[in-house]
Formats: sequence, structure tokens, C-alpha cells
Amino acid sequence: MKHEIVSQAEWIEASRALLAEEKAWTRERDRLTEKRRALPWVRIEKDYVFEGRHGPVTLAELFDGRSQLIIYHFMFGPDWNEGCTGCSFLSDQVDGARRHFEHNDLSWVAVSRAPIEKLEAYRRRMGWDFDWVSSGGNTFNHDFHVSFTEEERRNGVFYNFQQQPDPEIGELPGASAFLRDEDGAIYHTYSSYARGNETTLPAYGWLDMAPKGRNEPEGGNLGDWVKRHDSYPDDGRTRAVATARA
Repeated sequence: MKHEIVSQAEWIEASRALLAEEKAWTRERDRLTEKRRALPWVRIEKDYVFEGRHGPVTLAELFDGRSQLIIYHFMFGPDWNEGCTGCSFLSDQVDGARRHFEHNDLSWVAVSRAPIEKLEAYRRRMGWDFDWVSSGGNTFNHDFHVSFTEEERRNGVFYNFQQQPDPEIGELPGASAFLRDEDGAIYHTYSSYARGNETTLPAYGWLDMAPKGRNEPEGGNLGDWVKRHDSYPDDGRTRAVATARA
């Protein structure tokens, strides 16, 4: 895109006009956030048991003593050897934030259908420290419409709150929020799928601020450029980061 070159005064005038639109968008985002929190809840009736790094763990135990829980539906099928690239991109940005929101009554856990041994090996490879459990022994992923059998795919799948054609893959991403009441009851309060989770990606926020934005081809997405963080070619300019504890 060719850009007009202007004076500082003209640039400030144009920036003020954009700021007015940005403020309107911020107020609209606040309004939608309020509507999200006002959604009705659904009580969880199933006794889900997952496999964690230290053995079986219930849905209630995933709250880790807090009243709120977000589960990220990480795409990692039972027969996969690596986690989804896009889910890995998102997960790279969790541990830093997690150290803050855990002190504001919110736990965060990734859930996938792959065996816990595969999840643990990949977690260590990526240097992540968040909790990650396997739902391979229960129906959690199917109940939350992020994993699909071959028969379901033949007939189309229910994803992002609507019936859709075969996604040509058995796993799709999403995030779900839960609340655990004082009496122990657990409620499903919200779920988001597809691009709905872009707001959780700080990397996108920084890229969107830059002159070239996400620098993706027209109609493209993160799959055109994102790699697992240990798979980028070393161009000699990337600073190493400390890895998390195993």
C-alpha cells in the first residue's frame, strides 16, 4: 500500500480522527463484554475426570481453589505427534498473563484428547508451565463441540454455534469459561471459537499496531507465517527466552 507523506500537523489531525473511531470501538467492546458476562449459565451435570501430569483430576479440581476457570480447547488429537501450530502460538502467550490472573481468582487449563504422555512431552519441548490435561478418556471435547467423529464429519459438524460442513479435521479450537459456586456446583458461562479468541493474542495487538500489520496475504491467516517457536529459522536476530520449569 502506498502511503501519503504529510506534515506533522496533518499527521496529528489524521490521528485525532482515527482516535475518535478507536474510542467508539473501545466503548462498543465494553458493551459486548458486559453482554458476555450477562449470558445465562448452564449447570454441568457430568462428572468429568481428566488425566493430568500427576494422575486423574476432576473438573472441580482444575479450578485449583479458585471460583473461575477458563479451559482452552487445544487441538492435539490422540494420533498426532505435535500440537496445532495456531494453538501453540496462543499458548506461548499464556504463562506470563497467567501469573497475574491467577491472583484475580481465575485458573487456566489446556485440554486435549491426546494421551497425557504426548501432552507432557510437547509441553516440556515448548517450555510451558501451565496445567494441561487429557480428555481422551471422557466426552468433554465432544460435548463442547471441538472434537468430531468421522461420522459427524460426514454429516457436517456443529461448531461455533451453528451447523457447518466437514472441517476436514477432527479437532477445532475454542475456549470455555466456567464458574464454581460456593456449594460446589459448576456452571458453563461462555464459549468462544474460531476468530473469537483473537482477543487473547497479544502478538496480534502488537502486529496490528505496526505499519505492515499481520503481513499476511489477502485472505490468509496465521497458518501462512506462524511456526512453532522452536521451528523458525535462526536469522541471528532473535533473542533467546528463558524456558519454563519441566
